[in-house]
Amino acid sequence: MGTILVIGEIQNGKLREATFELVAFARQVAPGLGAEVKSLVIGHGAQALADDLAKKGGGEVLLADHELLANYGVDAYNRAVRAAVEKTKPDVVLFSNTPSGWDLAPRVAAALDAGFVSDAFKIEAEGGKPVFTRRVFNGKLDARLSVSALPVVATVQPGATSPHAGSEPGSVTRLDVAISTGDLKAKFVKIQTAEAKGVDLTKADIIVSGGRSLGGTEKFMEIIKPLADALGGAMGASRPVVDSGWLPHEYQVGSSGQTVTPKLYVAVGISGAIQHLVGMKNSNYIVAINKDPDAPIFEVANLGVVGDLFEIAPALTKAVKDAKGL
Repeated sequence: MGTILVIGEIQNGKLREATFELVAFARQVAPGLGAEVKSLVIGHGAQALADDLAKKGGGEVLLADHELLANYGVDAYNRAVRAAVEKTKPDVVLFSNTPSGWDLAPRVAAALDAGFVSDAFKIEAEGGKPVFTRRVFNGKLDARLSVSALPVVATVQPGATSPHAGSEPGSVTRLDVAISTGDLKAKFVKIQTAEAKGVDLTKADIIVSGGRSLGGTEKFMEIIKPLADALGGAMGASRPVVDSGWLPHEYQVGSSGQTVTPKLYVAVGISGAIQHLVGMKNSNYIVAINKDPDAPIFEVANLGVVGDLFEIAPALTKAVKDAKGL
């Protein structure tokens, strides 16, 4: 029987929810691959976290516990993952598509001479092999990728599935990792959190977000801000907007921006790349305006409007103002 190895990730003293999402993917695809699920927890004083993962579907959880693993460092963590790989001989190794996952997963794949897939949001089993789906061309198309041989290392988008709550009790096994300060080319100094500034979208009850199809900053001021103001909400944006310099980063909604759960989320001209969906899909009510009827944003929208945003959004702003007597 083969093995799927899930690489857990600790953040602020807790396992990230994305770790339990990886377990969900592993559990879904394991029967089709004839594989069992095992997991790895890396840290220091992390026994309770390993126990929790074992109770929630992680299978046999390998615990790499060492003072030099207390904080993320690519050299130390690489040694821990390699030790887990050597012990379990996995067919599939799953990382979360997070900054540490981006840093570590390719190194592990290269060391194993393994196939590598990044930023997947779906995993299926076909013919006894895993098939990964990821969005390409800024979310316009979905690419299905398979590998010619195993093992394969993959990173998976956080938020792409619901976490696995677990029902099968697992076990925890200590994993010895040979590591010393002399092995480390870099040392951990501190975690520095950027000072919050500008708009805090996490507290907004209504958000109107615009995408790259707006065409520039001036159109946001002409189209998006008036609608947000009329609704009594805040203005947001997708990642391409921020990357283009049209709005500051604090307006970005998505996995590398702010994760929001407003009562109403209006997506104007946003195609719905998984990076954006992760940040807003738990909104209470989602309205999407897009001229492409196949845009991924419509998969999560409660109400979808197919049409020209430059006609629909201003008309909606006028209707809201008229209804309010403004």
